[in-house]
Amino acid sequence: MEVKILGTGCPNCRRLEKVTRQALADMGVEASVSKVTDFGDIMAYDILTTPGLVIDEKVVSSGRVPSKAEVTSLIATELSAAKG
Repeated sequence: MEVKILGTGCPNCRRLEKVTRQALADMGVEASVSKVTDFGDIMAYDILTTPGLVIDEKVVSSGRVPSKAEVTSLIATELSAAKG
């Protein structure tokens, strides 16, 4: 699984990264987590506001920091879709 945090490094972007890493650890899911900070690269994902959360090249959240429970649910959904 590949997870990307889209944002320029603002406090919300850092909080989203922390919540995402915690959710992955709690679930025991191994994933590559990277930060996309270049504005041009962020715009390629067609989001209007950061932070953004991308799982396996699919934007699953943007413009807010979802709770850890919501991130866990998003990860689980993408894992199910990948298996299906």
